[in-house]
Amino acid sequence: MAVEVTLGHAAEAAAAVKDKLVAEGVPAALAAGDSTLWGPEAQTEATIRLGWLSLPTTSRELLPELTKLAEKVRAEGLDHVVLAGMGGSSLAPEVICATEDVPLTVLDTTDPGQVLRALGDRLENTVVVVASKSGGTVETDSHRRIYEKAFRDAGIDPADRIVVVTDPGSPLEKTATEAGYQVFLADPNVGGRYSALSAFGLVPSALAGADVVKLLDDAAAITPLLALDEGNPGLELGALLGAQALAGRDKLILRDALSDITGLPDWIEQLIAESTGKSGKGILPVVGADSAEAADQFSIDIGPEGDVHVDGPLGAQFLVWEYATAIAGRVLEIDPFNQPNVAESKENTGKILAAEPHVAYPALVDGPVEVYGDVGENCDNLADVLTWVLREIPDNGYLAIMAYLDREAAFDAAILGGGDFEQTTEAWAAADVATLRNLLDYRTERAVTFGWGPRFLHSTGQYHKGGPQVGVFLQITGVNSDDVEVPGRPYGLAELQLAQALGDLGALQSRNRPTVRLHLTDRRAGVAHLLAVAEEL
Repeated sequence: MAVEVTLGHAAEAAAAVKDKLVAEGVPAALAAGDSTLWGPEAQTEATIRLGWLSLPTTSRELLPELTKLAEKVRAEGLDHVVLAGMGGSSLAPEVICATEDVPLTVLDTTDPGQVLRALGDRLENTVVVVASKSGGTVETDSHRRIYEKAFRDAGIDPADRIVVVTDPGSPLEKTATEAGYQVFLADPNVGGRYSALSAFGLVPSALAGADVVKLLDDAAAITPLLALDEGNPGLELGALLGAQALAGRDKLILRDALSDITGLPDWIEQLIAESTGKSGKGILPVVGADSAEAADQFSIDIGPEGDVHVDGPLGAQFLVWEYATAIAGRVLEIDPFNQPNVAESKENTGKILAAEPHVAYPALVDGPVEVYGDVGENCDNLADVLTWVLREIPDNGYLAIMAYLDREAAFDAAILGGGDFEQTTEAWAAADVATLRNLLDYRTERAVTFGWGPRFLHSTGQYHKGGPQVGVFLQITGVNSDDVEVPGRPYGLAELQLAQALGDLGALQSRNRPTVRLHLTDRRAGVAHLLAVAEEL
């Protein structure tokens, strides 16, 4: 059950950092939960954020009740599991279920179309897991309200279909208890992005049919190694991450290689970006790039191959990457457990929702795409704008593409089974706005990331605002043809989605970084036009 970390050409750079960590007694101290490792300013936070180290053991307390619930759900024929959660509450279960090939519908969006698609899928056979550590996450609260109404309208008691995962004492625990929902309380001493092996990772995964006992067993098997000075995969990986960042290689290209694990880079992205992107420092994970092209980039492959690779079972990988991220925080001299800039966009969103609507006028219009922002003086069309955006990326910078759209819309363009696999894949790519990342990445040596909003706000959003201020930001929004009312709130999902986009845009603009918003007046036509223009750059 070991995790193999092969450093390849990067071994020499990591060796000195590792030797220093060993000399300072860090491996054993971290394994023992020493909260002083990140300095006096971080100690208060670290004291209540190291519970993840013992989750392979403590999470087993959940198993009897969880097994009982999973058996009950299956006996009742509830075979559509929906997870309403953001960031750390959704990314780990998504990886677990994809890896085990068990179906899980993840709602980490405020896009009306994506929510309507989930609502229209076998509501009579649906069980919803509402997961929020704070208990006040606006997206998750909205999903809970929407599903409560949908169940009641269908003559179904929400108490028979909603399961809640939250921290003790949260507002959600109180609401859920009053409503009669089954509640699983997570360890309050575990931060959201370190919660893969807690109730947040295990409850939805078990209900979907994943083997969570094996997940814990694989993590437990690796735990004794994390106290060692040698043969410690977490130490090796953490020293590598820290050494590369100190040497100026702070863009981490994460690649899925020949691994049995599906989608782990998406989980790692949140863990590392939100943990290290602060105080003007940080490591920026890049998911989807083919290779590291510039001097500020380096690659790690997930799987048994690659010059630098990390291989092993999923449960063990979760724990090793968490340990390594904590080590990297020590090397970079930052607190890997706080997220000081995440609330900024949330506060901006609240102000926008409470204010009178403001009419903005585009800098230019190119077909179904409106362009907002201070673009270059000679930008007359969309091609000019994209070219200008690429040119604005500094030598040590990156481009972040952020799409507040339906991340499943491309599937409507090509139904599985409607053609051969290659044709279907090509049709998906041609309709998927995420394809823009590859098209622009091909045209620059700089790192290009892609994030679905508001999902990325709980991930790379911290890095965008707290990390090195070298980002260029391309935001994509679109007209909503449908909306979903949020019961008990004076807004629908369409208004909330746009407010979140504009709220984050304001937070980025306050840092005086190049920021452009592309608004699609027709989503399908807008995506097609945007990709066609990028293809011809």
